[in-house]
Amino acid sequence: MQKSMTGFGRGEVVLGAKRFKAEVRSLNSKQLDLAVKMPPIYRMAEFEIRNMAAKALVRGKVDISISCESSDSQVAAHIDKEAFKQYLTQVSDALCYSGIDAAYDVLVPAILKMPAVLSNEQTDASDEELAAVQQAAALAMASLDDFRKQEGKTLIADLVGRVDKIESLYDEIAPFEAARTESIRQRIRENIAKLGIEVDENRLEQEMIYYIEKLDITEERVRLHNHCKYFREVAANEPQAGRKLGFIAQEMGREINTTGSKANNHDIQTLVVQMKDELEKIKEQVLNLL
Repeated sequence: MQKSMTGFGRGEVVLGAKRFKAEVRSLNSKQLDLAVKMPPIYRMAEFEIRNMAAKALVRGKVDISISCESSDSQVAAHIDKEAFKQYLTQVSDALCYSGIDAAYDVLVPAILKMPAVLSNEQTDASDEELAAVQQAAALAMASLDDFRKQEGKTLIADLVGRVDKIESLYDEIAPFEAARTESIRQRIRENIAKLGIEVDENRLEQEMIYYIEKLDITEERVRLHNHCKYFREVAANEPQAGRKLGFIAQEMGREINTTGSKANNHDIQTLVVQMKDELEKIKEQVLNLL
């Protein structure tokens, strides 16, 4: 099953009075670009979370955010009074020296944010808490994976539909090919007639056959149909085939472009433009596949 690289997942684990929440957001990227945001006390779990993400998510620009909420009414916090006093003294002196007046209701919140002033009395996380953090992250990744699967299913249906449309448009070229050949022959003879010169009919016919063969698109038609067939097979059977489908789309583009360069016919060129339009949409959508 193909998966999208974009998605969102959420996980939550309750341990005693604490509730651990994890959120994972993912966008398309050529490699795994992972950013983890979590409280410093639980940083010991980051290495394992990154390993889980590398295995579960494979590719994408991924942001993992983990938070902890406590229902305990008694918040274990500690204010370093000496550090608070020193910061207050220095800030007050600096403001006085600069001629700036500042009320204490402004100074106090600012000083409490200074390093080493306000701290949580819990300095180490327990093994149970670290396990809960990892479990919340794992649940969020599983939720993201489900989202990616559903999004991937929608993307594949759209891509296969556009591949079918390209094949259908290419088949519409057939009626114009015979008329194009006759039109080329007639135009060559008219130009020779305008010159008023005699030509060897056998040699002229040989040259026209050679010229028309160079404009033949049978080979391009066969290759394009093979590419379309392969695209559908890969989409249906191979996991994580986003890059491979992108390569196949490039090969489809080669056949379409060659057909356009050989067209020499307005109706065929119109169909080629429509095929190119569908192909560009395919290339854009393939970038979102894992």
